[in-house]
Amino acid sequence: MWRRRKRRRMKRRMRRCSQEWMGKKNLVSDSGTTAVVALIRGKQLIVANAGDSRCVVSEGGKAVDMSYDHKPEDEVELARIKNAGGKVTMDGRVNGGLNLSRAIGDHFYKRNKNLPPEEQMISALPDIKVLTLNEEHNFMVIACDGIWNVMSSQEVVDFIHDKIKQEPAGDPVCLQLLDQCLAPDTSGDGTGCDNMTCIIVRFKPFCPSKRKLDDGEMGSADCSDSNKKAKRD
Repeated sequence: MWRRRKRRRMKRRMRRCSQEWMGKKNLVSDSGTTAVVALIRGKQLIVANAGDSRCVVSEGGKAVDMSYDHKPEDEVELARIKNAGGKVTMDGRVNGGLNLSRAIGDHFYKRNKNLPPEEQMISALPDIKVLTLNEEHNFMVIACDGIWNVMSSQEVVDFIHDKIKQEPAGDPVCLQLLDQCLAPDTSGDGTGCDNMTCIIVRFKPFCPSKRKLDDGEMGSADCSDSNKKAKRD
């Protein structure tokens, strides 16, 4: 009798664990993220992007896009989606779901066994762009589509420039940018209601290293003397 009760409890526990696992499995299958990554190697800025987040560099106040937004209605993206057996609806969504065409995860859209990963409806293959930094480059901003749906690349660069010129006071520039993009309420078309993430990186004035670096070696130089001289002049 005792053994039968124990077996029943074990079976119930196994069914419960199985249901919990299937729920987690479905959650993982339907989850994903965009990714934009920036790497500074010597004087080179290397940016890799998959999705509709964006990296923008300010070059003397002019916006330089370091990434390309991957949207389903774009010609190259649309051709890949259709070839993988998908479609793009009138509102620009893959199979009526995602409104972007490249992302990490989202395995629900990557189940065509006849195609490699980079040719699936939603691909994680990034575009890569390289920029040689110089003294004209002031800063870069990395942000998700919640920002770029509200402001253009140039508008964001102009906004950050204006805030940097002002005396340091109040909230950091990132928070001021988020507040600028946030919708006052949710009664509109959804603009300014999306999730928002933002990073601003200011570049130091270029200063050559005191010694020559070997190929592939990274290093930094102490620019304190040259900065002090610039201030005195």
